[in-house]
Amino acid sequence: MNTRPLLPKLLAAVSGLLLACALHAETWRFAVIGDTPYNDHEVAQLPRLLDQIAAQHPAFIVHAGDFKDSRMVCSDQTFRARRDLLDASPLPLIYVPGDNEWTDCRQLVAGNFDPLERLQKLRELFFAEPRSLGRSRLSVEQQPGSHPEHLRWQLGPLLFVSLNVPGPNNNYGMENTPSDEFLVRNRSVVDWLRQAFARARHGQLAGVVIVMQANPSFKHHAAGLTHAGFRELLDTLTAETIAFPGQVLLIHGDTHWQRIDQPLRHPTTRQPLTNFTRLETFGYPFMGWVKVIVDDQQPQLFRFEVHPYPANRP
Repeated sequence: MNTRPLLPKLLAAVSGLLLACALHAETWRFAVIGDTPYNDHEVAQLPRLLDQIAAQHPAFIVHAGDFKDSRMVCSDQTFRARRDLLDASPLPLIYVPGDNEWTDCRQLVAGNFDPLERLQKLRELFFAEPRSLGRSRLSVEQQPGSHPEHLRWQLGPLLFVSLNVPGPNNNYGMENTPSDEFLVRNRSVVDWLRQAFARARHGQLAGVVIVMQANPSFKHHAAGLTHAGFRELLDTLTAETIAFPGQVLLIHGDTHWQRIDQPLRHPTTRQPLTNFTRLETFGYPFMGWVKVIVDDQQPQLFRFEVHPYPANRP
């Protein structure tokens, strides 16, 4: 039997199958930075870092808060300069407020500002419209009401949610009694987080990505010594992660220790929740970025590439 006439058809079928598999195995990428720029050197280097990131073509950049040193004066001039710097990013850039930009502004060395007035200025400059910063814009959804800095957007099989949760204790208050500001904002934070998980479950999405500035001290939480400002947030995050069939990634800055681990534990077994990952950004005095690669065809949804800056740094 002569099979030569069948060979072209067989090759075409195999090629079609391989192409279909390649198309189905789509991946998505985004970049993470934070706790920068803190000084004039980092201000000068940040555009080069953003260009380096853009050269690898992620969909967007997330900045997890703290765009200045806590001792730098929280002036309108500084805020506008930082907005212009981040807004010049070649890629869409999502910014999350950090404590250095509002809660720490009450310090005398930072200008002795009213933190709530500074937060309003951040909202005016960075969150006036439902879109990212950057020369290329990304549309986002803002939480209705008085906290427009709480954002939500989607990339492929992921739902992203950003939260205004500043270190070191979520602006809980100086005494054991929570501040009025904390009570109002924390209610919005928890509601926005719960809504994100509900939407992700309804849409059968593979993952939820949460971005905030504060390190909520998972170590203390696991030891039963949860900081008051993070108690309800971490309890909600734990319950929602357990109930979620996909994977959860929390991105934060604050403590300037770039790491990727699984620090959230089950409240009963005390074992790590394997569908939860924490990514902490680079922070002063080290610059760098992390590429997050998403592949919903793999058991581990998230993969990470860590990039110190400059690239040849030891």
